[in-house]
Amino acid sequence: MRKLDTNAIIFLSLSDLLVTLIAFFTAMQARYWLPFGAQLTWQEVQQPWSVYLLLGLIWGVSSALVQMVSARHIDRAQDEARLIIWTVSFVCLVFASVLYLTFREVPRRLFLYFVMADLTLLLTLHMTLRVALRFAGRRQQAPRRILIVGAGKLARQVADGVHAQSAAGLQLVGCVADDIATLPAGDPMGPLLGAVQDAPALVRTQAIDELIFALPLRAHGAIEWLVRAVQDHPVRVRVVPDYLDLAMSRAMVENFNGLPLVGLREPAIDGVDRLIKRGFDLIVASLVLLLAWPVLLAVALAVKLDSPGPALFVQERIGENGQPFRMVKFRSMVVGAEQMSSSVITRNREGVVVHKKPDDPRVTRVGRFIRRSSLDELPQIINVLRGEMSLVGPRPELPWLVEHYESWQQRRFAVPPGMTGWWQINGRSDRLMHMHTEDDLYYIQNYSPWLDLQILWRTIGVVLHGRGAF
Repeated sequence: MRKLDTNAIIFLSLSDLLVTLIAFFTAMQARYWLPFGAQLTWQEVQQPWSVYLLLGLIWGVSSALVQMVSARHIDRAQDEARLIIWTVSFVCLVFASVLYLTFREVPRRLFLYFVMADLTLLLTLHMTLRVALRFAGRRQQAPRRILIVGAGKLARQVADGVHAQSAAGLQLVGCVADDIATLPAGDPMGPLLGAVQDAPALVRTQAIDELIFALPLRAHGAIEWLVRAVQDHPVRVRVVPDYLDLAMSRAMVENFNGLPLVGLREPAIDGVDRLIKRGFDLIVASLVLLLAWPVLLAVALAVKLDSPGPALFVQERIGENGQPFRMVKFRSMVVGAEQMSSSVITRNREGVVVHKKPDDPRVTRVGRFIRRSSLDELPQIINVLRGEMSLVGPRPELPWLVEHYESWQQRRFAVPPGMTGWWQINGRSDRLMHMHTEDDLYYIQNYSPWLDLQILWRTIGVVLHGRGAF
């Protein structure tokens, strides 16, 4: 149940691919040197680079299809080993089929050695990483704190499961209940921290990472209230169903210690989609930083010469799951502009806060240019590389504006914020982002890698025309 972050998943996925390619090279060497079968010359054994490329493509696609990525958050070693065996078997079957149609001269004994080497190396890699992570103290560094909502038979099974997976970093903080006053001393579910209605406050005071709802069917009416009550907090809410009609729900279900665990508030972009998005962010952001560093230096120098103060402006924004982070931009206003905001912020006829306008007196001369050309946004590449932002997503919001959000608007924080997004290509500052949350919700509900590419392409035109930027 405990998951690695996206950067770790990308690293481990690339490691799996590299190990698979090494296994094929090892198999080629074994076929040449081992004294089994007919002796072949090196020219008969050696394979061209195109076979390696073919294997890499097959591994990437096939491992995604059989959800090899899920091995990154499997708690039991035997389950992970079983998934690896299944993945290698599936990949080798596809690889053999493609070789039969393309490179039929690959020796059969070489292919057998590859299967054995790939399986051995991948199992060794994954089991070694398990041991290394445990000895590195991953549990002590970042335990996942769990609060159980319930104190009956279902809740007791969940508590047993949490304790059984404590080595994976799960930590039971306690439970809340609706019909019990105390728990016996030493009860594994304890301590009893209050009633169900106390759960939202406990999420904040006890730094809860995950709520597991384990109440009987009669109490399931409280689920909707609980999900809404913790909407402002970066906490997962999941359900152990006593009796639920899951056919009516698109909720995600996973096995947890023999119990079906239903996710009611899962990340909007997860699994392979999240892996693709993060990998694309890392590649493109690195290329932009490599190619645009002269522009970054020139803009920084222009900002410094135009007005006194630092070239960069660092400001707290609200990101995914409502988590604050420090966003980096080129400074486009005079120093102390935030203290002058009260003289600029106004309300429109509907009473909605308007905090940006084209004649803002706080904006410097260079600031107007870099805003119009969107050059002030370039340093956010740093936030993308750090995983705090994505290239495409909802704009990161100011904390004081979030305080005025209605509950439905909080859903825009279900994905990482972006440097550009659906809102930006449909008006930018002409349409205030906190007044058009529906644009962000449209993006979240319709996310796909293809939509990201479309938004990035349209962003180029918006930036070149300078439409809505001030």
